[in-house]
Amino acid sequence: MSKLRFRVVETAFKKKAVEVSSPKERPSEYFGMYVFNKDKMFKYLSNEVYKKLTDAMDNGAPLSREIADEVAAGMKKWAIEMGATHYTHWFHPLTEGTAEKHDAFVEHNGKGGMMESFSGKLLIQQEPDASSFPNGGIRNTFEARGYSAWDPSSPAFIVGDTLCIPTIFIAYTGESLDYKAPLLKALRAVDKAAVEVCRYFNPEVKKVYSYLGWEQEYFLVDEGLYAARPDLLLTGRTLMGHESSKNQQLEDHYFGAIPTRVTAFMKELEIEALKLGIPVKTRHNEVAPNQFELAPIFEECNLANDHNLLIMALMRKIARHHGFRVLLHEKPFKGVNGSGKHNNWSLGTDTGILLMGPGKTSEDNLRFITFVVNTLMAVYHHNGLLKASIMSATNAHRLGANEAPPAIISSFLGKQLTQVLDHLEESTKDDLISLSGKQGLKMDIPQIPELLIDNTDRNRTSPFAFTGNRFEFRAVGSEANCASAMVALNAAVADQLTKFKKEVDALIDKGEPKISAILEIIRKYIKECKAIRFDGNGYSDEWKEEAQRRGLDCETSCPIIFDNYLKPESIAMFESTGVLTKKELEARNEVKWETYTKKIQIEARVLGDLAMNHIVPVATEYQSKLIDNVYKMKDLFPADKATKMSAKNLELIEEIADHTIFIKEHVDAMVEARKVANKIESEREKAIAYHDTIAPMLEEIRYHIDKLELIVDNQMWTLPKYRELLFIR
Repeated sequence: MSKLRFRVVETAFKKKAVEVSSPKERPSEYFGMYVFNKDKMFKYLSNEVYKKLTDAMDNGAPLSREIADEVAAGMKKWAIEMGATHYTHWFHPLTEGTAEKHDAFVEHNGKGGMMESFSGKLLIQQEPDASSFPNGGIRNTFEARGYSAWDPSSPAFIVGDTLCIPTIFIAYTGESLDYKAPLLKALRAVDKAAVEVCRYFNPEVKKVYSYLGWEQEYFLVDEGLYAARPDLLLTGRTLMGHESSKNQQLEDHYFGAIPTRVTAFMKELEIEALKLGIPVKTRHNEVAPNQFELAPIFEECNLANDHNLLIMALMRKIARHHGFRVLLHEKPFKGVNGSGKHNNWSLGTDTGILLMGPGKTSEDNLRFITFVVNTLMAVYHHNGLLKASIMSATNAHRLGANEAPPAIISSFLGKQLTQVLDHLEESTKDDLISLSGKQGLKMDIPQIPELLIDNTDRNRTSPFAFTGNRFEFRAVGSEANCASAMVALNAAVADQLTKFKKEVDALIDKGEPKISAILEIIRKYIKECKAIRFDGNGYSDEWKEEAQRRGLDCETSCPIIFDNYLKPESIAMFESTGVLTKKELEARNEVKWETYTKKIQIEARVLGDLAMNHIVPVATEYQSKLIDNVYKMKDLFPADKATKMSAKNLELIEEIADHTIFIKEHVDAMVEARKVANKIESEREKAIAYHDTIAPMLEEIRYHIDKLELIVDNQMWTLPKYRELLFIR
């Protein structure tokens, strides 16, 4: 091992767990202490303003500017009492991260001094530079004006000394430049459409909520080792590295004992998350070494998405307290499982009913079937769009890689629900629907109590699986903004429910009884969307062929998959629901293509630099030592014996030469390919060129670097290897 690498690895392995002292109070007592939630609103606002603000939060009621000053005054008073000195509009630009510009609570007092100030005008909107964020051509560089506008439905919170106000981000001309604005529109659309359908079964339903429960997977690596890997530092993944002799093949890491240092990190993360009102609940080891998972209790979709973005920022910050770096890239290490962010999605009413859960009566179960089948219809008709919503240059490494669903959207329902739909499809009368919930399973072990078994198993290979009372959108990537998938899904379901209501009402207007009309349309839908249902092994080659025959979107090229956003049916769906306009969709695709190109471009530059400045020089130096050894053999021994003794070294010398020549030639070819691609004006065509010509070169060059890693003297290799990166001590 090189001296530099030895020092880095030794330092990393000597790291000890940082002691984290828990607050003396129970979590329930400090939960949300840094959040301007309803308790704080009630304390710091008048009764009238409190009622108007909570009505806006809970029911989407319009919020007048007249009450903004009082809300701002109460929010400022609370924030200053909590030690805040600044405020910021916290928004989600099209970068997969968050953005914020901090301003102090200060203004001139007119007497030569300063005073704390925060008005309703400052609360409601600010003007960050819109041209400096990805905008797909909506804003020119010289047209910088854009607005961030307060989202009252997501409460403000304090991080450090700053009051963070969740906002949307729009262009001067009104187009959305973020993830939150279209998400709020999609949630409003599905609320409106679902309420109309719910009233077939319960006229008292006034609101339908979209719920999201995300499961955040991530890797931890020692900070010193991370710093010694420029590829990790600059791209988030290892662009080279031969797999460790031992990785996950013994399956001994999943759900195993959590390392002490990691437990300390998790403990501090959970404490800080709970203080920010993030209801974290589950933590465990994931499948790959150094891979872990965090999951909260389900929340309303908009708030859950805000919390996920906040937790990712917290993870990065707190990991450094413990000598770690968090890796949220979907595939940071080749040869072991990548990371996803399963989005558990469901709908629920203000009357307390989960629409994706079976009920106790036949009418309840008809309601359940109605929403399940309409969801399947939405997924069937927009399966390409849903795939585009979770696709990225980083997630493309993970999908279909034996631990994640394939890049083909299908839905797993399980045996019981499949039988019910098949029965409905074949029936010709208004049969009552009977569904059993959890069934008892008795085991022949006296001390084990009766287990309650769900009415569906889980299928890890399904991208969109029904799991009892929700659908699990498993294909979402670990570093993605959940809003991308949730916008597409909620908008598609809203559009489908609207069409369903129209078709059912048409039959009722002709004199058909309500239940009969619903069942007739449901039967038609079950037949129509049958191609999207698949309960088998999504990893198999047979399924890829079968999916093609079924007419599902089987495209694997990331840039071409993005075309789904601009298909006529996608544009019509988004515009009919009021979620996104054609202009906004075109702009977002420009951003997606540009981002894809830049990520591959950065990886190519980093790999070329490392290959020529680290790998080839080290390999050549080792080759020189072998050559020197061969000549010394000839000086020391008779010719025939020397030839025999140096034969292995001669083979290695030749092998190193073959690998280094290939690397040099292909790095040069990759540079030339980038020059050609960079001249293409169309962002779409440029992204396709990078996908087709440059991305494959990364893997070809990597193959030869990884072979050299196995040949070159371990003491000379400068970069930390997988066996050092993947095992926390």
